[in-house]
Amino acid sequence: MIELLKSNTLLLLFIVAAIGYPLGRVRLFGHSLGVAAVLFTGLAIGALDPDLKLPEIVYTLGLVVFVYTIGLSSGAGFFASFRRKGLRDNLLIVGMLIIAALAVAGVQYAFGLRPTLVAGLFAGSLTNTPALAAVLEQIKIIAPADTRDRLLADPVVGYSITYPIGVIGMIITIAVLQRMWHVDYTAETQSLRDLGAVGQKLVNRTVRITRPEISVLTVDELLRAKQWRVIFGRTLRNGEMILADGSTRLQHGDLVSLIGTEEEVTEAAAFLGEMTTERLELDRSKLDFRRIFVSNPRVVGRPLRDLQLPQRYGALVTRVRRGDMELLPHGDTVLELGDRVRVVALRERMDEVSEFFGDSYRALSEIDILTFSLGLAMGLLIGMIPIPLPGGTVFRLGVAGGPLVVALILGARERTGPLVWNIPYSANLTLRQIGLVLFLAGVGTRSGYAFVSTFTQSGGIALFGAGAGITCGIAFMTLWIGHKLLRIPMSLLIGMLAGLQTQPAVLAFALEQTKNDAPNIGYTTVYPMAMITKILLAQALVLLLR
Repeated sequence: MIELLKSNTLLLLFIVAAIGYPLGRVRLFGHSLGVAAVLFTGLAIGALDPDLKLPEIVYTLGLVVFVYTIGLSSGAGFFASFRRKGLRDNLLIVGMLIIAALAVAGVQYAFGLRPTLVAGLFAGSLTNTPALAAVLEQIKIIAPADTRDRLLADPVVGYSITYPIGVIGMIITIAVLQRMWHVDYTAETQSLRDLGAVGQKLVNRTVRITRPEISVLTVDELLRAKQWRVIFGRTLRNGEMILADGSTRLQHGDLVSLIGTEEEVTEAAAFLGEMTTERLELDRSKLDFRRIFVSNPRVVGRPLRDLQLPQRYGALVTRVRRGDMELLPHGDTVLELGDRVRVVALRERMDEVSEFFGDSYRALSEIDILTFSLGLAMGLLIGMIPIPLPGGTVFRLGVAGGPLVVALILGARERTGPLVWNIPYSANLTLRQIGLVLFLAGVGTRSGYAFVSTFTQSGGIALFGAGAGITCGIAFMTLWIGHKLLRIPMSLLIGMLAGLQTQPAVLAFALEQTKNDAPNIGYTTVYPMAMITKILLAQALVLLLR
């Protein structure tokens, strides 16, 4: 069997993935390794024979695709996070990561470990695979040919030893501190309202207008004056159903449908008049509604107001579903490929509206090879640019950092003329998962044979203890400074901690604890900066400690 796998690398790849992926779904004490189990499977199989390893191009390709798709999906949120208190949150996370890097340097000094090992310890205790990849790439550049293979195994050993505690330690720290501090996530709901993190279940209610003075203002003027986050939909006036738009002036006795969260709709209804039990949305004789897939590239990357739907089609977008999340649209909302929009329009014009948005599920399973390849090429070129550092050393973003930086910029930009940079949501997730599996399988098999001997000769127990200390210490400091000093709501803060760790398992635990969406907001706010910082610091550890 070993000889068969040695002679057929594709078979080896799929065997590792087929074993590792389901193992990662096995839950122990309520938690699982996830896709990282592919790495450990690769290590185990690669340990059977020194020639039982995948070609280098496999894990390089996987890494590039993985970081590029992450950057595309996080770009808009990354730059938007610097509004309000995003800069504060990112500075906190960067500060904690610098402290972690200094702690790793202290471990190297105290135990006399090789810099390549402690760089893997840094990546593993903070559960960051791209940081591990950046370390491996840096070693290939600076290591002598006669010691390169051994040094390339070191980071994988350090990563593999400390990765599990990097997940478990964060979860334990959150569980202990939220109990010690008696955190009441329900009581934080009010303070999280402005984040859009709670009460995001959208409702449709019909309101009767009872205030005659309302007619002096248009719908747009009302929304600006009252800062309501609601949408005015159908309006029944004198037995005729019309669609409210920004220029509509509501009149006494009108019935109007309001879409938004329960709290926002209730507040607006109290000002406008009174809630009724009528359901205007059920009357589809004149105005109909339909869920439509956004698959037309000409629609994406532009604010909704620029599409001029009311003027062109007499239509209104009342909801946007992106992945598993439902959003209340507004004029600045930018649609992405793969979104599903709920549109209200005249029955006879609904087909025109569907054609305008595309409404092709098949198109959403495809990607634009031109923009995808062009973006990756730019990222690889940026990663090759040498950046001189003090001491005569040279730093490069490499195949991990270059594509990530370019993808963040392109993801935020959305489009350049006719070129749409983002790819459909479902396609992004699929490519990201495939890329990560390729990378983990490649790294695991190439380092498996050296794992046992390197572990026994390199202080494996000390590495594990140091990793646990760094993980739990950074988690405690982040939560204490953020919650006690900066007064960040715990619901948001534990999402930021998951972003610092770039660890979906920690995010899942945070969401389970809070029962709201605030952890998602914290996670996406700091995730890109944490990713870039860890990649840079991991490479710096290899360069500065040697």
